[in-house]
Amino acid sequence: MAKEAKNAVKSIETAFDVLDALVELDGAGSTELARHFGMPKSTVHNYLSTLLQEELVVKDGSTYRVGIRFLEYGAYARQRLNIFEIANPEVDKLAESTGELANLMIEEHGRGSYLHRARGEDAVRVEAHVGTRVPLHSTGLGKAILAHLPDERVEEIIDEHGLKQFTPNTITDRERLFTELREIHDSGLAFDEEERLRGLRCVAAPILSNNGRVLGAVSVSGPTNRVRGDYLEDELAQRLKETVNVIELNVTYS
Repeated sequence: MAKEAKNAVKSIETAFDVLDALVELDGAGSTELARHFGMPKSTVHNYLSTLLQEELVVKDGSTYRVGIRFLEYGAYARQRLNIFEIANPEVDKLAESTGELANLMIEEHGRGSYLHRARGEDAVRVEAHVGTRVPLHSTGLGKAILAHLPDERVEEIIDEHGLKQFTPNTITDRERLFTELREIHDSGLAFDEEERLRGLRCVAAPILSNNGRVLGAVSVSGPTNRVRGDYLEDELAQRLKETVNVIELNVTYS
């Protein structure tokens, strides 16, 4: 992410770099982190010791990992969002009625963040979990959101985060993405054709306020051998639209 703070506190930036590295490396010791950053081991140890003191990391032998305290912050951030409180039960119902994986996403800082995931009886297990942040261009949910943002905001997001390729089907061309976003805006539906994960397909729809502002998106996902053809484009799409309609009404009149 671009550094925008005029008077950024370098030590705080570095502390969060250390936390990001602990996630990326799935835990690490001070020696490994020192090599990772090209920093003196003593400096890295000071950061780790402070994060441990503040209960933001835990230590298992010589390995440090991100601590569970972040769940407290995440849970608080999620609960304060009106869209989560309203959409959560409807997403659960969608998963139950379809038997598939149903998802709720919002945009924050130019990325898509999963607020809620509900698993139906036949739902597949995928690597993303609640709190996972993903590039918006790589998912049906993200494209549904992008399609209802101003073009200039979409350009800003692309300039900041790029169009990373995850699979051969990921859209990495700016012009092609804008063409698809216009189609999504007109149809109200976005499809993910294995664009982030091989073997996974989904249909997504935006949640809009009564003045047309995009609040988030909901999707239904499943394996490509099952989620296809009329089942995807008609049955799942219709149930998705019904769910979003209920959420939008509740947002408007709650």
